Amino acid sequence: MFETVIGLEVHVQLNTKTKLFCSCPTSFAEHQNSNTCPTCLALPGALPVVNKEAAIKAMRLGYAINGNVNHSSNFDRKSYFYPDSPSAYQITQLHKAIVQKGEVFIDLKDGMQKRIGMTQAHLEADAGKNIHEGNHSKVDLNRAGTPLLEIVSDPDMRNSDEAVAYLKKLHSTVRYLDISDANMQEGSFRCDVNVSIRPKGQKKFGTRVEIKNINSFKFVAASIAYEVQRQTEAYEDGVYEREVRQETRLWDVDKGVTKSMRGKEEAADYRYFPDPDLRPLIVTEEMIAEAKKMPELPDAKVKRYIMELEIKKDDAMVLCSTKELAYFFEDMLETGASPKNSVNWLNTELLGRLNKVGLNISTSSVSAVKLGELVSKIDDGTINGKGAKDILDILIDNERDIDELIESLGLKQVSDDGAILEIIDKILEANQDKVEQYKSGKDKLFGFFVGQTMKASRGSANPQKVNQLLKERLI
Repeated sequence: MFETVIGLEVHVQLNTKTKLFCSCPTSFAEHQNSNTCPTCLALPGALPVVNKEAAIKAMRLGYAINGNVNHSSNFDRKSYFYPDSPSAYQITQLHKAIVQKGEVFIDLKDGMQKRIGMTQAHLEADAGKNIHEGNHSKVDLNRAGTPLLEIVSDPDMRNSDEAVAYLKKLHSTVRYLDISDANMQEGSFRCDVNVSIRPKGQKKFGTRVEIKNINSFKFVAASIAYEVQRQTEAYEDGVYEREVRQETRLWDVDKGVTKSMRGKEEAADYRYFPDPDLRPLIVTEEMIAEAKKMPELPDAKVKRYIMELEIKKDDAMVLCSTKELAYFFEDMLETGASPKNSVNWLNTELLGRLNKVGLNISTSSVSAVKLGELVSKIDDGTINGKGAKDILDILIDNERDIDELIESLGLKQVSDDGAILEIIDKILEANQDKVEQYKSGKDKLFGFFVGQTMKASRGSANPQKVNQLLKERLI
């Protein structure tokens, strides 16, 4: 039996307006090589200047994960030559990062929580982009110098479920903090996965393999599963030392396998040394105060929803999984809608309909105010659940006034005792045989009377009133 050991290096592109060491914009999808200057092109004589906003955003994450935010940190040069790195080195932080240590708590399937330690989070400049067209390769340096925050976990994860849970928690956190849009499709949130196996009970780590640049939760899980199987089979076949080497591998999406890319470099291979053009990054009290301004984070929201709003834990966790969903929910409550009904109508009814038409909460055709108004109509008994579903089906396609829809569709719920009793009496009179059976002990017939009453009222009778008045009539 083997134990899997997983550590993740997550690269988060910070959503600053300008690059890490120059004033070029970081806007996405611009014309190739238009967002460049002598500094990010590494022309002789151009000197870097640290982006204050990037430092503050890095510090904010540090405070959010209970990390040690260093008031003085240093930049180093990591030497390597690729066409997309015009300077032949990357400016990063090796020896003293802006954030060291920290922790993230993930929720396991058994309801327990697990602490994942954080080694450090350091600032570094992104590389450009290689574009391969037939027999030609081109380089776009628009992305060169974009600020990255590399967040390095401790090797605390033991399976792909834990790795994905950690990634999702981190993804949610950086979006709540508004330090990155964390768009995985555009590469602003991507990770390297470090995987090894060892016999259970062994303390020494096995040979670590790094899988580079994965930008999907699904592919992270799949790549770990494949690599664990590959390493396990090599161990069982007696070829572990030969087949499993410390190396960098790539994930082949089409074939569902990892492929060897190159031998894994050690720190000495990169010839790290302090960057001579950059002085230590000294943070000020003003920067500290700015970095500590942060919104309510997911874990705190979950606790508040459970304690103050009496929402079930599973529902609270769904609501807080993204800031867009949480803020939508809170905007619904601002209209006066009850928390309990708001949870159901948001998590189940609205999200279910949006999923069918290929929309999400950010592109929802129904606003939080409109859904809150609809839920309030249910709360005060103006309409029942069936009527509300009919209205929501219409709102998905067309923005309409809810009061007008209730009136035009005849959905206003009847709560007048006299009107409902008149219907009930007719039902009971037409079904005297079933009345006798009910009174003789066939309690299940009560549902029949409720159904007949609702049918006769065309769904407009208040179900609570129907139940109450039927019980009184059938005594």
